[in-house]
Amino acid sequence: MWAEFHAHTNHSDGKLSMKELVDFFGGRGFGVLAVTDHLCEEKTILGKAAAYLNKTLRRESFSKYIDEIKEESERAWKLYQMLLIPGFEITKNSLQNHRSAHMLALGVEKFIAADLDPIEISKEVRNEGGLFIAAHPLSLNTIRGRKNFLWDQKEELEPYFDAWEITDSGQILKEVAQSSLPKLATGDFHREAHLNSWKTWLDCERHPLAILDAIRKQKVTFKYFAKTSIPGPLRQFRAA
Repeated sequence: MWAEFHAHTNHSDGKLSMKELVDFFGGRGFGVLAVTDHLCEEKTILGKAAAYLNKTLRRESFSKYIDEIKEESERAWKLYQMLLIPGFEITKNSLQNHRSAHMLALGVEKFIAADLDPIEISKEVRNEGGLFIAAHPLSLNTIRGRKNFLWDQKEELEPYFDAWEITDSGQILKEVAQSSLPKLATGDFHREAHLNSWKTWLDCERHPLAILDAIRKQKVTFKYFAKTSIPGPLRQFRAA
């Protein structure tokens, strides 16, 4: 089954509502979708700016976000047999790129402050039974810069992450892909144009615990998901 483990809604900087996101991926045959809206630091200038612009999850409304995921999870299974995985993207942004770091918490329903140290966040995530993923540890985006804190500290941080994304902007990050680190491919989905990208393909039981375990044990395959446009209501998709 196709899996997207990094997707945003209008709870942060995504274009689609959660319902629209579920229908978008469910209607395209995905078996797994993780909702991972940004959870920014509360004490930094950029974190406060994200809150002011409504581009981040907030402590006071976090439970409503999780409740909506649970509600949509029932609908996603009933309509598409698609599993919805709760999560968020710990977002540490800085004007100095060496301090910047983005990290996914998958399978977690508890609020975890983004201001904590990455190692402390990892412990919190794992205590909740979740997975901790290093998001785009290298970047193809020249504005973000080529490296960030996670990649610079990968030897020290490796024990605290369950996988490292091998993708950015829909493309493979060769240095990450060729490393010995555990890996995950995602689309970092914000809008419809991000659909065509490298994704993770799973061959396991369609159950949340089985899916998270497949990532832990690296029973994953990476394929490129691309939509083939054809006339009429039917649509076909291919792995290239």
